[in-house]
Amino acid sequence: MTSVAGSGRGAGWVWLQFAVMGVVVGLGFVPPHWPEAAQRTLSALAAVVAVLGGLIAVWASRSLGRGFTAYPKPPESGALIERGPYRVVRHPVYAGGLLFFLGYSLYSSVWALVATCALGVVWALKARVEERFLRERYPDYDGYAARVRYRLAPFVY
Repeated sequence: MTSVAGSGRGAGWVWLQFAVMGVVVGLGFVPPHWPEAAQRTLSALAAVVAVLGGLIAVWASRSLGRGFTAYPKPPESGALIERGPYRVVRHPVYAGGLLFFLGYSLYSSVWALVATCALGVVWALKARVEERFLRERYPDYDGYAARVRYRLAPFVY
């Protein structure tokens, strides 16, 4: 999938992820919406999941400090971070983002949930590309990946 990854920093992946994020938001306004009987419960669950996801994404991006970037290729100012949420999964910004959009989808519509699944696939593929860059930049990355086995979701992936 090098055509999406592009050359250099991987700008194609950034454009793709933001496009799919926009689709998720847009599809939140498209029926079918969740059944009326489930809306109160789903709205409460959605709020908790979205806030948790947002907090995880912010925590993870702050843990990276100056090394945070939307691009798969790490910046020169970056460092291999193994603390905070990076002790649980290797890509907690994506994990938090998925939780945020899952919450949004549970609040809005079935089609938004479908698009959130597509966003999960995009981020899983982008994470693989990112890991190739990380292995090139940080000689200790393989050891880190062995210690933190999961990319996005503990015990799942």
